[in-house]
Amino acid sequence: MRVSVVIPAFNEEKLLPATLAAVRAAAGAFGDRGWSWECVVCDNNSTDRTAELARAAGATVVFEPVNQIGRARDAGARAATGDWFVFIDADSLPSRELFADIAGRIAAGRHLGGGSTVELEPGTPRYARFFCGGWNLWSRLAGWAAGSCVWVEAAAFREVGGFGTEYYAGEEVFLSRRLKALARRRRLRFGILARHPLRTSSRKLKLYTLRETARFLFRMLFTAGRAAKRPETCELWYDGRR
Repeated sequence: MRVSVVIPAFNEEKLLPATLAAVRAAAGAFGDRGWSWECVVCDNNSTDRTAELARAAGATVVFEPVNQIGRARDAGARAATGDWFVFIDADSLPSRELFADIAGRIAAGRHLGGGSTVELEPGTPRYARFFCGGWNLWSRLAGWAAGSCVWVEAAAFREVGGFGTEYYAGEEVFLSRRLKALARRRRLRFGILARHPLRTSSRKLKLYTLRETARFLFRMLFTAGRAAKRPETCELWYDGRR
């Protein structure tokens, strides 16, 4: 068995080294089972030292010139050689326990893929933790994976077309829905792990005002996701603030 950890990265020189170190430590859970693993970083048209730092950490680096998270994840997956993919965001810190849970689901053979609940870094405002808890509850009920952690059989990922290029935000929700449908046809599961949440950065709360964040969320909700198809309405991901 071989697992590919795929990380999309756009101007992530500040946080990527810590993420790569966490991935390396967490991947020991795959080694415990005698599995091999690799890390693939997709440099999504960065203008900083993202690619240089990823190579120095031993990752395979590929380049995607169009700034779009789904494209970056798909480009990384095309270069990956694993039987299973684990997509992790460049500002997130997976634990060995989380990867062990993923490995357990893979080894059991009853899952086609899934995701993980998330927790925000210490010092995050209470209101943000409240909304994060709400997302975690909905994620588990609806079976929607957060983009910061998606694990999936490589063949199934390719069969449903990957993340695709239609959406600039929320692409993980639409991927989850396609994978859930495929899992039902194969009589398998698509599940959200909750015992060891993925720790992720709350930097957007520091970079954007509450008004900017609320405006983005309301735009997504009241357009039924149509706004997610336009990069100009997804500025929280693409305006370059870091």
